[in-house]
Parts: sequence; structure tokens; C-alpha cells
Amino acid sequence: MGGGLKKGTMGGEPSAFTGRIARSAGTVSGAVMCSRLLGLIREQVFAGMFGAGYAYDAFVVAFRIPNLLRDLFGEGALSAAFVTVFSDYDANRGARATWRLAGTVLTFFAVLLSLLTLAGMYLAGPIVNLMAPDFELVAGKTALTVQLTRIMLPFLVFISLAAVVMGILNTRGKFFVPAMASSFFNLGSIVGGASLALIFPRFGQPAIAGMAWGTLIGGMLQLAIQLPALRREGFTFIPGLNLLDPGLRRILFLMLPATVGLSATQINIFVNTNFAASCAEGSVSWLNYAFRLVQLPIGIFGVAFSIAVMPVLGRQAAGGDQSGLRQTFNSSLVMVLSLTIPATAGLILLAEPIIRLIFEHGAFTSVDTARTAEALTFYAVGLFAYSAVKIMVPVFYALGSTRYPVIGSFLAVGANILFIVLTIDLFQHRAIALATSCSMTLNFLFLGLILSRKLEGFSPRPLLTGAGKILLATGVMTGAVWQLSRLLAPWLHGAIFLQLLGVLGTIGAGAIIYYLALTALKLPELTVITEKIVRRLRRSEDRR
Repeated sequence: MGGGLKKGTMGGEPSAFTGRIARSAGTVSGAVMCSRLLGLIREQVFAGMFGAGYAYDAFVVAFRIPNLLRDLFGEGALSAAFVTVFSDYDANRGARATWRLAGTVLTFFAVLLSLLTLAGMYLAGPIVNLMAPDFELVAGKTALTVQLTRIMLPFLVFISLAAVVMGILNTRGKFFVPAMASSFFNLGSIVGGASLALIFPRFGQPAIAGMAWGTLIGGMLQLAIQLPALRREGFTFIPGLNLLDPGLRRILFLMLPATVGLSATQINIFVNTNFAASCAEGSVSWLNYAFRLVQLPIGIFGVAFSIAVMPVLGRQAAGGDQSGLRQTFNSSLVMVLSLTIPATAGLILLAEPIIRLIFEHGAFTSVDTARTAEALTFYAVGLFAYSAVKIMVPVFYALGSTRYPVIGSFLAVGANILFIVLTIDLFQHRAIALATSCSMTLNFLFLGLILSRKLEGFSPRPLLTGAGKILLATGVMTGAVWQLSRLLAPWLHGAIFLQLLGVLGTIGAGAIIYYLALTALKLPELTVITEKIVRRLRRSEDRR
């Protein structure tokens, strides 16, 4: 092992990098929070204009096709592999070689993804029939889905190139602009999509097609908004396509097992979509609305910490700092659990009031609220695992052990399919949400077991101690939130303003009680985060 032990990395104390990660994750979380809130507004627009059923079912399946490819070739495998190699170049190869690599990667993936997009547009009909064969039972639903698919497929190119640019900026220590970029995707989708949806019916086009074009506009904006920041970092794009470039080949080599592993996740999504399309009309929509809600804490906590921790892990692995790597992982995982476990409890307790407040307007009915709340409750069960896996996978990349996430993903696929097959007749769309949570929890346990053996000197005691404190504080919070929701039941079922006060009041009270309980239990990672916030506030006051 290189690097030796660093001060403050023993006995379960946060690592030397914990404060830096918390600060970076806080920056990303703020931007992600903005993006997720705009995403909720986007879903509100969909709910109000289209409800849950024919048009929105078609949109969800159509968008899922470029999204599957985006996850497979873009933001998932490409981001992790690119950050690993780009960090190495940035640290050891000099600026010229680093920027040349960036230009080569952008050119290569622009060409590859454009070809994939054209192929997808040509094969849109068979792909839609494969994903949602039961749409044929409803007149015009398959044709509408094919039309929307062809409109949105170019989104894959823009969003994947945006992921490469994000990786460059994150490696250079720039987190805010890349994290804010997805807000511009949502703005483009909302403003452009809603405007076109109102105009299109006048020209004989379905209103939902306007939302599809809005999605494409949003993807363009997500890439474009990052380009000025990239230019400020000294990057000048010089097109070049050298397939023998060692950096590009290394990225592709790293991507291969990750892509195979992510393909397992995409199989899960494909299976879930197929089963949801066979349930009652609206099931695809209910599941999508619920998953969008659960993506809010996943994005704010899991994704934010994952983005912040990847460059740190890459530097520690490159320097042979096994002790720092081990402790960075431990502290990051405890921080994620401290945020996602109480969020799980809150979503389960307040699923129906939250959905009623956000979505039950316009075409979205009380029945849609009840069905979506059921899906949200079951999705929330796996929230902690979903977020934790986003922290674990970069550790495997840093260790060069990319096969284990692949194995874990395929174990999750098998568990997901088996659970759905056994329960779909009884639970209908709820079976899909619960199967997703169970399979992700299995993946989390598998990766955790492997990492406990791969990380030299790893001790589970600090992690288990931290988790125990988090569970205890969550139990205190849960009791208080349950009592408060009973007291405020008339508000939670009342007028929109009373609903807003009731939901926000209950969430706010629960957060305060949880924080006080966790403070009393003295969780080290919470102390680090609190100290960072206090220092920042003091600096702000001193500037005044």
C-alpha cells in the first residue's frame, strides 16, 4: 500500500476528505435539488394536462427507449470510465494530452451515438412492440408511442455528450454548473414542451408530441449550458477520431464490464415496462410518477455524493492510499444512509398527502393519487439501497474490480423477474415497485459483502455503529411524524393551501426532530457537515 495512514482516518472518524466531499456534495445537492424540483413541476404539467393513461403511458414508454440507451452508453458507464481515465491524465500526463483525450472522446461518442440514434429511429416500431406489446390492444396507442420515440431518440446524443462534459468539469473541481445543467433540461421540457403542446393540436398533431419535442430541446440546453464553463477551463475542441488512441481504448475497456452490468439494469427496466403495460391502463403512468418522486432524494443524496466522491476516490487509488480510500467510502456511505433512511420513512408515511398535493389537479384524479401512492410506498423501501449503490460502484472502479457490479446487477435482474412473476397477479403495478426495491437491496448487500473483503483493513464497526444511530433517530422521527400527520389529517385532506401547510409543516418538524436526535447520538459525519455549514455562515457574516 502506498500513501500510508492519514491523520483522522482511524477509529471510525471521518476521513481527511470527508469535509471536501460534504462541501462538494452540498454544492451538487443544491443544484440537484433545483433540478429535481423543476422535474416535479414538469411532472405536474404532465399530470395536469394528460393525467395517467393513454397519452402519458405512450410518452413514458417512448422516452424510456432513449433513456435506456442513455444509461447504457452515456451517463452511467461512460461517466464513470471517463472520470477514471481523465483524472489519471489530468494528474500525470499534462494539459495537452488531457485535452486531446477529451476531444477524441467527444468526437468518437458523437459519431457512435448518432449512428445508434438513426438505427433506433428506423427500428422504432419493433422496439415499441417489444417493450409494450399490450399497447396494440388500444387503438392508436402503439402508433403514438412510435411517433414519440422517433422525436425523442436524438436526445441520446445531446445528453451523453453532456455527461462527458460534466465528467471533465467535475474532475477539474467544478461541480455546480454541471449539476445545474439538468435544470435547463427541465426548463426546456416545461417551457418548450408545454408551449408546443398547446400549439400542436391546431395543426392536427397530438398535444403530447409537443412534450416530446420539449424533451429534445431540454437535452440540447443541458449540453449547451456547460460549454462556456468548459471553455473557461482551457478546452478548445479539435475534432479527431483516432480509434487507436490509448486513452480512448482504456475508457472503452473500462466501459465494457460497466455496460454489461448496466445492461442488467436496463433488462430490469424493460421487464418492468413490459409487465406494467400488461396491467390496468394507467399503471405505466402511476409507476413513473412515483419513481419520479423517489428520484428526488436519490438525486439529492445518492447522485450528489457519487459525483463528489468519484474524483476523490480516483486520486486516492492513483496514489495508492488504501487507508484514505477505505475511510472515504465509509464516511460517504454513512452520510448517504443518514439522509436516505429518514427520507424512506417520510415517504412511506406521507406518500398519499405528498402525491395529492403535487399531482391531484386537472386530469389527475383521486384514484390516480391512491394508485401512485401505493407505488411510491414500495419504491421508497429500496431508496437507501439505490443511493448506497451509487457510492459503492465508484469504489469498484477505483479498485479496478469492475466485474463485481456486473455480477450484482445480474443477481438483481434475476431477483426482480422472479419476484414480479410470483406477485404480479396479486399486487399488479405494486409488485413492480416492490420488486425493484427488493432487487436493489440484494445488489446493495452483495456489493457491501464484496467491498468488505476487497478493501484492505476494512472494519464494519464504524458503519454499523453509524447505521444503528441513524435507525434509532429515524425511529424517534417516525413516531413524531405519525402523530403529527394524524393531528393534521383535516389539513392534509383540505384545500390546496392547507395541504401545503400540512405537508411542509410535518416534513419540517420531522427533519428538526431527526436532526436533534442524531445530534444527541453524536454521529461523526453529521458533526463534520454541521461544522462546514457553521463556518460558511460565519464567513458570510464576516464579509458583511
